[in-house]
Amino acid sequence: MSFRFPLAAVLMVRENAEKREEQALQKIQLEVARIANQIAELNAALAQVRVIREKALQTPIPAADLHSFLHRLQSLAEAKKTCVHRLQALELERDRQMKVYQAAHRDHETIADMFNEQRDAHEQEQSKSEQKHLDDIFVARRQRS
Repeated sequence: MSFRFPLAAVLMVRENAEKREEQALQKIQLEVARIANQIAELNAALAQVRVIREKALQTPIPAADLHSFLHRLQSLAEAKKTCVHRLQALELERDRQMKVYQAAHRDHETIADMFNEQRDAHEQEQSKSEQKHLDDIFVARRQRS
């Protein structure tokens, strides 16, 4: 007799839920990495504009050019500020999603453990049954001889 797990449908649903939550977590982590890279690029751009501005200040330059450096620094700083706020929000979302994923993982593991225990018990019972059958055959042959 083959092994049948009465909660097989529940196991499948829990496994799918865990995978779905894991994918959502990975998506958030990718977005966190993307925003972190964007912040690093903005920091590099800010540093580059500052260096260029400092070099430009070594010689006489028109006020419009100086104003343009200031405007560029302000726009980069504002973009960085926006990215930092977005990163903070994503980190909170990642923490929340991690808890959801861990709960889904726990639920899946609980049913999977039950499945494994019941399958192992079934296999042990099958082994005992097969051994009993072989013992009966051996005893029957011995009695005939």
